[in-house]
Amino acid sequence: MGKFPPFLSSRPSRYVLLDWHTMTRPEISRTRLGVLGLLCAMSFILYLDRVCMGQALKSIEADLGLQRWQTTWVTMVFTLAYGLFEMPTGRLGDRMGSRRVLTRIVLWWSAFTMLTGACWNFASLLTVRFLFGAGEAGAYPNAARVIARWFPVGERGRVQGLMLAAGQAGASLSPGLTAQIIATVGWREAFVLFGLVGVVWASLFWCWFRDSPAEHPNINSRELQLIGTEAAPSYHRPIPWRQVAGNRTIFLLGLIVTCLAFVAYLYLSWYPTYLQEARGVSLATSGWLASLALAGGGLGLVSGGVILDRISRQSVRPLARRRLAATLSHVSAAVLLVFAVRSESPIVSACFAAASSFAMFVPQSAWWSCAIEVSGPHIGALFGLMNGVGVVGAISSQYFFGRFPEWRGQMGYLGRAQWDPAFYVCVALLLIAAASWQRVHPQKDRIVEPPTPT
Repeated sequence: MGKFPPFLSSRPSRYVLLDWHTMTRPEISRTRLGVLGLLCAMSFILYLDRVCMGQALKSIEADLGLQRWQTTWVTMVFTLAYGLFEMPTGRLGDRMGSRRVLTRIVLWWSAFTMLTGACWNFASLLTVRFLFGAGEAGAYPNAARVIARWFPVGERGRVQGLMLAAGQAGASLSPGLTAQIIATVGWREAFVLFGLVGVVWASLFWCWFRDSPAEHPNINSRELQLIGTEAAPSYHRPIPWRQVAGNRTIFLLGLIVTCLAFVAYLYLSWYPTYLQEARGVSLATSGWLASLALAGGGLGLVSGGVILDRISRQSVRPLARRRLAATLSHVSAAVLLVFAVRSESPIVSACFAAASSFAMFVPQSAWWSCAIEVSGPHIGALFGLMNGVGVVGAISSQYFFGRFPEWRGQMGYLGRAQWDPAFYVCVALLLIAAASWQRVHPQKDRIVEPPTPT
């Protein structure tokens, strides 16, 4: 154990996956690159399995005889379960270690991805998607724990950006790929195929990964020194909820992720349907245009990670620079989304949506870094709390974009007139997120352990 997959090997190689100066020194092992590869693969599969539902909705409606209000609840119940179980599963990782918990998470969600294809009515679909959401919860809080233990501060921005971009790549590939698979073999078989991918990942991760870098057989002392993280403690003290309740940065980071989740879940859930019903494009074309919009977000995540690392290495007001970059990015995303709504061509509109998604996701690595920093020793639980708060935005988005066009239709509006006004809610939320960044201060508001009584 610990010595298979050659591409995860820590042995020196003349091929370097990332051009980081610390990773090109032959005397320093590169085991953390294997960790990065596993995290990126997990993030890719997570969104591949999550987003395929949005493209399959119309096929499921037709096959199971569901109405729009029923599929709206199917999308919402996943998000509800995801938010409810995010913090408890993050806390479980703090107590049991990310290796055990992440393996369980991926096996669970993969099983319920496959079981989605076996659903026969509204009740069975609602139950399976709730359990699917409960299974995916905690993946990112536990990934945050892994990053905090396996990577030095100067690399975390790019690591976070690459991992999140891999998720966005899975999201962007999922609509087009799902449309093709459904057209070839059907929607039920599509869910089975996607679920099998996670089973392979879980087997690989369990055999190779270790919670502490010091426990991994492929790492050397130079890489351990570079990482500079301590071994995982054998116990965890209770979370200081009084500190958490009055913490300004935790509140603001939760508000930011709530606003962004509302916008993001438009692309993840209803954007293909919008393109078909409001813009009049075909099933296949809507899949690829939705993929384009999501791909813009992936590029934004990678770019944001590089920007964050550069800011982190600068000694002159790095926090102020980080906040300014985040604010300008979200303002730009709001402006570009207005252009997307007002464009007549579906292709031009999707290109502006992709540019807006790019700008919206540039600060995501900064959000992760602030969330990790302010959480102190309780990364899994408090990161899960802040990320889980985003369920309010996500579930509101799924309900709003499911019901708003229907309501407008009852008023006599058709096509784009049913859908387009809803996008201005997203514009307003992007501006709220931009303003919120100006008060974020993770160093000042960091959660600390109370002193041990003597």
